[in-house]
Amino acid sequence: MYTIGEVAHLLGISTHTLRYYEKEKIIIPDRTESGDRRYNDSHIRWLQFVIKLKETQMPISKIKQYASLFLEGEHTTIARLTLLEEHKRYIEQQIKMLIDVDDMLERKIVAYKDSISNRAAKAQVD
Repeated sequence: MYTIGEVAHLLGISTHTLRYYEKEKIIIPDRTESGDRRYNDSHIRWLQFVIKLKETQMPISKIKQYASLFLEGEHTTIARLTLLEEHKRYIEQQIKMLIDVDDMLERKIVAYKDSISNRAAKAQVD
C-alpha cells in the first residue's frame, strides 16, 4: 500500500491532483482507520491509465464518465468500449495531423538549409 505522497512521487503528479481525482470520483482510494488515503497496485495502474488519457487530451468529463461506467459494472462494457474507441479515433486524427505538420516542417527546414548553403557558396565565389 502506498501513501498519497508516495503515489504522487511515483507517478510524477501532485497530491492536489490525486485529491482532485478523488473529489471527481475518478479514483477511490482505500482509507486507514485514521482516514489516511492508501493506494494499492491496482490504483496505481488505473492512475497510470488516467494520466495517459489526460496526456492524449481526453477531457476530464470523459474520464469521469469512463470511471463511473466502470464502477457501475460489467453491463457498461459496450459503453466503455465505445468511449475508448472514440478516443482512439481522436488520437489517430492527431497523429495524422502531426505527421502532416512534421512533413511540412521538414520541407521548410530543407528549403532554409538549401538557401543558406547556396548563399554561402555564392559568397565564396564573389
